[in-house]
Amino acid sequence: MKSHHLIFEGAELSGKSWLMSQVYDWLEPKYNKNKAILDGCHWFNCDVGVYGTKHGKPIIKNYLKIFEELKQKNLLIEKFYLADKIYNSLHFGKKIDYQAIEKKLSILNFKIILVTFPEDKKLLQERIRDRLNLYPCYERILRDPAWYIEQQREYLKEIQKIGLPYLIIKTNKLPDGKLVNKILKWIREK
Repeated sequence: MKSHHLIFEGAELSGKSWLMSQVYDWLEPKYNKNKAILDGCHWFNCDVGVYGTKHGKPIIKNYLKIFEELKQKNLLIEKFYLADKIYNSLHFGKKIDYQAIEKKLSILNFKIILVTFPEDKKLLQERIRDRLNLYPCYERILRDPAWYIEQQREYLKEIQKIGLPYLIIKTNKLPDGKLVNKILKWIREK
């Protein structure tokens, strides 16, 4: 079986979750072998209060063990080592070295999809409203739109330094099926 290992990275509010849901909905039924279990694709949301903390790197190392166990499966990862690197840098001014992790990801044939948004504060305000409607707890870490733009600029700098294949997707509007098709073509699914 051909397996895809994709890490979706990008600033908050970029649209990673929506894009992942669409790619997942394509891969899972196509590769599903067991109609009782969703085993055609596995989706990992790796963040949830871990990145930018002392637990980030140890947890990433443990996720790698899981990914090695599932190396024959399709894997979609929502935020990973770039997120931890950027959160540490922006929040605490700390530099974290992930070269060894990246080498292991390369051996496992991981690719990165960097999801971006236009630098439009009005668009970000709309996405903030949507986020707060879905997740009221997000208000506790809510930032000004300029913060998300700065976060995205850091991702754009970091993506240029990595050794993994990557694709940059810009979410001018969501939903947008053309973006999903672009990803599927890039991974040779269409």
